[in-house]
Amino acid sequence: MSGPHQGQELVTAGTPLDEARAAMVLVHGRGATAQSIVQMGREVHEEGLALLAPQAARNTWYPQSFLAPVEQNEPGRSSGLRAIDDAVERATDAGVPVDRVVLLGFSQGACLASEYVARNPTRYGGLVALSGGLIGETVDPEGFDGDLDGMPVFVGCSDVDPHIPLERVKVTSEVFERLHADVDERIYEGMGHGVNEDELDAVADIVATVLSA
Repeated sequence: MSGPHQGQELVTAGTPLDEARAAMVLVHGRGATAQSIVQMGREVHEEGLALLAPQAARNTWYPQSFLAPVEQNEPGRSSGLRAIDDAVERATDAGVPVDRVVLLGFSQGACLASEYVARNPTRYGGLVALSGGLIGETVDPEGFDGDLDGMPVFVGCSDVDPHIPLERVKVTSEVFERLHADVDERIYEGMGHGVNEDELDAVADIVATVLSA
C-alpha cells in the first residue's frame, strides 16, 4: 500500500533496536511532529526500550475530525494505520516480541493508535490513548472481534476536552474491554486537551512491566 504517509521519516530514539528488549511506537497529534512525541517518550524511557515515531505528511494524519464519517478521512486514516504497522514490524523484525511493543498516541495520534489496536487485535505490550478515541461518526462495540488477552490499555482524557467527547472515550474503553483488555480509564476534571503527570506515571508503569517480562 502507498499513501500520503508512506515514505515519511521514522524517528528513532532511546535504546537502539538491535539492543532493545522492548519498543514503544509513538504517534503524534495533529500539527505536531514525530520529534515532539519522542520527547514524551524520553520522559518515560528506561534502558532497554527503543522509541519509534512515524511522521505524518504535513504533520496531519487525516483531514477531518475523528468524529467524521470514516470515508472523509481517507486515504489519510488508512495510510496512517499502515505507518503504525510498519513501525511495529520494524520492531519485531529487529527481534522485539510483539507482546513487548507498546503503542502510545496523543490526540489525533491516540485516535489512530486506538484504531490500529482495535482493528489488529493481538497481545501487544500495551496501548496508551491520551486524549483520543476510536475513529468514526459512530462506534458500535459489537463491530469489533478479537482477543487482546489481558493486554494493558490506558485511556486518559479530560471531562471537558474541547476535541474529544467523553461519550467517545467511554465507548472506546468499552470496545477494549470487549476485546479482553485490562482497561485503566482515567477521566480528569477540567484538564482540557493535554497530558498530566498521573498519565505519564501510568505509562512509566507499563514500560516497567514490559521490560521486566
